[in-house]
Amino acid sequence: MKKLWTVAVALLVLVGLAVIVPCLRAGETKAGSRYQVLAPIRNGNLSIFPVVSESSHDTAQFLTLDEGLRSGEVVVTEAGSVGPLVRPRPGHPVWDEHPRTGGAQVSQLVLINNSKRPLLLLAGEIVTGGKQDRIIGKDRLVPAESDPVDLSVFCVEPGRWVGTSGKFGAPMAMVQPSVRAKAMADKDQHQVWDQVAKARMSMAETVTVEAGAVAAAPIQESSSYAGAVENRAVRKQIDSVAAPMEQQYQSVIRQLRDRHAVGVVVAVNGQVIWADVFASSSLLEKYWPKLVRSYAAETFSQQGKSAAVDVRAAQEFLDRLDGRRQIVESEPGLYRHSETTGDGYKVFALTSLLPSTGFDLHLAKMEE
Repeated sequence: MKKLWTVAVALLVLVGLAVIVPCLRAGETKAGSRYQVLAPIRNGNLSIFPVVSESSHDTAQFLTLDEGLRSGEVVVTEAGSVGPLVRPRPGHPVWDEHPRTGGAQVSQLVLINNSKRPLLLLAGEIVTGGKQDRIIGKDRLVPAESDPVDLSVFCVEPGRWVGTSGKFGAPMAMVQPSVRAKAMADKDQHQVWDQVAKARMSMAETVTVEAGAVAAAPIQESSSYAGAVENRAVRKQIDSVAAPMEQQYQSVIRQLRDRHAVGVVVAVNGQVIWADVFASSSLLEKYWPKLVRSYAAETFSQQGKSAAVDVRAAQEFLDRLDGRRQIVESEPGLYRHSETTGDGYKVFALTSLLPSTGFDLHLAKMEE
């Protein structure tokens, strides 16, 4: 009798697990189902799926890097070149036009946010100038009217270490997903350089076929990623892919504003590779011009026959946001940054912790 009771209990436990495990898996899918993927916009071997959300947030208080650099309220300089800060009124630092020199480092820049708004930085954004072009290493927030902040960056121009100016500008550009991945996931400067070299080689090869060796020569002679994508022949190729998609999706964003169009899932050659999702349609609109060009640049590196990918595959990709391991970094009262590793993918989320927020400002997912 005791043996029968033991067997019965064991069976009940197994049945319980059979119920619990599917519920957990269903919960994982449900966790990502707050986003809905819509039919794609296609051009060549690039497919972009609009993403709408069940809710949206007020992001008007956040300043983008492009806005800050254009207005002069945000200043980026080489580490070791920060001059004295002149404060004509409390809480409003002003950049000294004659900074000290020396102490510059490949992996470090210094940023000052003089604006009255918190500054949003996205991994992969390019800042040009100084001794080398750099990209932001990870998503983060910089408080309003900040003291000098050390930025973790990666060089995307290994062939230059001479600067004509201590300041950096914004070319309104972002590196393509394959380069962003090396900075965000691998966090390795040499791997970033290797991927930049591969990207430039692919661009040069494409331009050689389309426009001839003379047009490709500047790409081969320079180590600058930003210089490569701004090459006239490369820009023409990128525009041929990006411009129609930019216009179509801008129209989609306007049409779906009430449904909260907040992001995209990206596929190249029928393979889903990336997703970018924001807290609001307005924030997506600000980043969309340089995001779509970065996706178009990726098509150089993944040449092949165009293949179709359906909405179901894109939705399944975006639904899987949980993982087996997570690393969290936080600046209390400002932001939390998490990196989640799943089976064959990584998810990065930047959450604002400022008063009256507590929501994800940006979510990026990459296929590994």
